[in-house]
Amino acid sequence: MNTELKTPQVSTLIQDPASVDAAIESRFSARAYLPRPVERVVLEDILRVAARAPSGTNTQPWNVYVLQGQPRDALVTQVCAAHDLLVAKPALAQEYAEAYDYYPTQWVSPYIDRRRECGFGLYGVLGIGKGDRDKMHAQHQRNFKFFDAPVGLMFTIDRVMGRGSLLDFGMFLQSIMVAARARGLHTCPQAAWNNFAKIILPHIGAGESEMLVCGMALGYADESALVNTFKTTRVDAESFTHWVE
Repeated sequence: MNTELKTPQVSTLIQDPASVDAAIESRFSARAYLPRPVERVVLEDILRVAARAPSGTNTQPWNVYVLQGQPRDALVTQVCAAHDLLVAKPALAQEYAEAYDYYPTQWVSPYIDRRRECGFGLYGVLGIGKGDRDKMHAQHQRNFKFFDAPVGLMFTIDRVMGRGSLLDFGMFLQSIMVAARARGLHTCPQAAWNNFAKIILPHIGAGESEMLVCGMALGYADESALVNTFKTTRVDAESFTHWVE
């Protein structure tokens, strides 16, 4: 296999740094999409670019399953039904356990504060009050409809890989999201799907050795949707940067 790049990496010039920055800074978790389809050639191009993401010893531990049309809709129907059942019968939670802990088992500051700010801010934009369980459930279930995005992506990794490969996976996901922005698309990475891996993995044809990492909605964001006006905050770089002298 020819692994040479058409342009030497070391001599490639970034002609428009501002556009690179804009693709990164304009990325956000879009939660409403237009029904406008995304051409396969565009998806293939995004994945081709994202394949250059770094990984430890070049293991490239990612698998991607692309869902559109009937396969997408069928998965949405199945998982939404399971989500409704889980809410009605909380005792079933053990049957829908995550394969790995995405969030900590014990929250501490400042992380719990940022989490709460994000949740309250989103629900505030949507007019969902504290304790309004029906509206909260409906909004949470929007995850399992890919927020109406025409493209759903599922990402898996071989269970034999170590935790470091999840770090590699994060860089791959970011590369997809930035490449999507460069093409006028938006995304929403979704860990919410992880609880329903036992439904998802057989549906997408994943092997027994594969573990679900997360899902992702991808499409053209609905600019008129109120939910897409919500913007999360970021701490200043000075607060997490330590200059060692």
